Amino acid sequence: MRAVLQRVSSASVIVLGENIAEIKAGLLILIGIEDADNTEDINWLSNKIANLRIFDDENKVPNLSVKDIAGDIILVSQFTLHASTKKGNRPSYIKASKGNIALPLFEKLIFKIEIELGKKIQQGKFGADMKVALVNEGPMTIIIDTKNKE
Repeated sequence: MRAVLQRVSSASVIVLGENIAEIKAGLLILIGIEDADNTEDINWLSNKIANLRIFDDENKVPNLSVKDIAGDIILVSQFTLHASTKKGNRPSYIKASKGNIALPLFEKLIFKIEIELGKKIQQGKFGADMKVALVNEGPMTIIIDTKNKE
């Protein structure tokens, strides 16, 4: 799984003109799923998301997690995170899972993050054309790959 975590002061997702998700302080997370992903990836990533200390404490030092600040999360599935641009000018998405594999893993990740945070999180609409808006705070953007844990 690949995740792009963006610390936001606000974010929203609109599908067909309808606002389906909206948060204030928290994380907007884009998730790319590949066929090799499994429960181990979900467990590791959900723990990392909930506990990553990227929010400022009272001294303006990033010592707090989204859990610590009681922040909110919007999770958006984005297969293009697995784009390969090695050959030519048209990205290849061969590594990205098809919906029948990706959707159950995406739903399990949502469930696991909700357990980690102790509250519901919001989400984009799987497979839909979404308009995602955010105010990136900092800016702070972190890329995590469960197959390359750096």
